[in-house]
Amino acid sequence: MTKIISGTDLANKLRAEIKEEATILQQKGIIPTLAVVLVGDNKASKSYVNSKHKACLENNINSVKIELDENISTASLLNEIEKLNNDSEVHGILVQLPLPKHIDAEQILNAVSPQKDVDGFHPINVGKLVIGEAKLIPCTPLGILEMIKSTGDEIDGKLALIIGRSNIVGKPISTLLLQNNATVITAHSKTKNLDSLLEQADIIVSCVGSAHFLTGEKKVKETVTIIDVGNNYKDGKLVGDVNLEEFMEKVAYISPVPGGVGPLTITMLMRNTLTATYDLLEK
Repeated sequence: MTKIISGTDLANKLRAEIKEEATILQQKGIIPTLAVVLVGDNKASKSYVNSKHKACLENNINSVKIELDENISTASLLNEIEKLNNDSEVHGILVQLPLPKHIDAEQILNAVSPQKDVDGFHPINVGKLVIGEAKLIPCTPLGILEMIKSTGDEIDGKLALIIGRSNIVGKPISTLLLQNNATVITAHSKTKNLDSLLEQADIIVSCVGSAHFLTGEKKVKETVTIIDVGNNYKDGKLVGDVNLEEFMEKVAYISPVPGGVGPLTITMLMRNTLTATYDLLEK
């Protein structure tokens, strides 16, 4: 019988723990604070920022929105980032993407202090992730790992197939699973014999961004865990990379879209904000 991995239920459990930790810090006079920088008027970005803001406030993490004009220059935006880097009351900084085309996004992301980089995108944090010393890890991969662990199955020695090699999801989750003693294969658009790899995998993480990329026609193990990171629209509905209905009763565990990885991404953002708060207090 296939079990659905509810990201919503898992997120609620983890958020209760986060709220408790944040409350204890507040009682000591420490207010964990996340600053979110939003440039321009992108409706999707505004909606996502509002979701983050609401989630933080509900869990006793202070959230500050810095909304800037779309025409701001790279230099002026760098000045805003530097102000936040130097603000001792701000523990985490997130720059909402995408940025307007005239802004050098890489330069902006690299300007965020590695100690406040709750997205885990700074090259220093990426390097620390590779060598197993990262404290701030990209939120979606961190959430995926929690989902896999929530099944109770051992990761040690399992064959994990990651379909997708983005810097935001594919590469970091490959690294995290490797550090948890899985044997990891990262597949991509140039991979040959993907069907053969699917048949062998104990864990499948699909992050290709293509609606119903994986269908029930694919042969997989009955014991496999499938994590769907897709966020696509098909016939006006939000769907994942995986056609969930076609895999029901064919696999052990599977995550849905919506209600899967999404809620955990914001949850891990709050977790990283607390991690950054603890780390800065030690300095």
